[in-house]
Amino acid sequence: MHTERMTAGPSPTHTTRRRSLFLALLILVLTFFLIVGGAFAYLRHSINAQIRHIPIAVEAGPSPAPQSARPAATHPAVNFLVLGSDSRSSGGDPSDWHAGAQRSDVMMVLQLSGDRKRLSVMSLPRDLWVAIPGHGEGKINSAYSLGGAELAIDTVEAVVGSPIDHFAIVDFESFAQMTDQLGGVTVQTVDGPKHLDGQSALAFVRERYSLPNGDLDRVRRQQAWIQAILTTMFDKQTLQNPLAMNEMLQALLQHSAVDEGLSFDSMAALALESRGLRRDGIVFFTAPIAGAGTSDDGQSILLLNTDAMKELCQAWAEDRVKEYVASSPDVQRLGKSPVQ
Repeated sequence: MHTERMTAGPSPTHTTRRRSLFLALLILVLTFFLIVGGAFAYLRHSINAQIRHIPIAVEAGPSPAPQSARPAATHPAVNFLVLGSDSRSSGGDPSDWHAGAQRSDVMMVLQLSGDRKRLSVMSLPRDLWVAIPGHGEGKINSAYSLGGAELAIDTVEAVVGSPIDHFAIVDFESFAQMTDQLGGVTVQTVDGPKHLDGQSALAFVRERYSLPNGDLDRVRRQQAWIQAILTTMFDKQTLQNPLAMNEMLQALLQHSAVDEGLSFDSMAALALESRGLRRDGIVFFTAPIAGAGTSDDGQSILLLNTDAMKELCQAWAEDRVKEYVASSPDVQRLGKSPVQ
């Protein structure tokens, strides 16, 4: 007589335990993502609340160079105009502008390349003599005093020959705080390496009249200080340290103002796109200068090398600034020699 063997299924108790374990894991995972999402939402809200905006009109988006002239890239290059102010004259609030207000102490144009692996930083010396739309000719740093951010942008766009996509004005004090948070930075000078804390760095870049080349040497000191901050951040892997990076952001946001197109979301997107940027991809240089002169009203001024600037403008439009600067004898690049 054949006896059929019955295979017993999982017991109700075993099934209940498996379901309970699954539910516990699901709740744990959901709780984790809620905590992370909540922390991200808080961080996003906190940073957005600290960003001070200047109501100015900038281009809706960067204008890409002709594809044939541009290296393969997934994004168009992005141009920034960054002005530096000194709290000794600005009162410490970069967004507080009125007609006849302080002139900009630092003027730099940045281009983040389309492949997001190169950052070109060009200084425009404050005594550079240029056409200021609606005001004739004048020193380039007077544009901000005469017409605020919008006139400064219009003036620089005419010099560079490319649209400015974003604008920021930053008080020197933010760089001083960032320097102290990094434990100081070191710049290479003709007298050897100089280690600077925040206050000594401020004194270093404020010096002008004792320098042999005046404003040009002062510009190089500004470049050297900012480069030293970036280099130290890379060396200390600050960008990979959320707490340290948050401190840096706090110092920067406390003493800066930006155009309305810059928010936590847009800056985070650019940062994510630029994760391949390394310090050897960053180049600092000064706009090509033909020499010094005197304006009709007796001001000491600096004159652009118009031929070299024309070539540089073409390179800027074609997203090949770093390559042009490396090959041009007319452009003074930071790093070729120590600063004064």
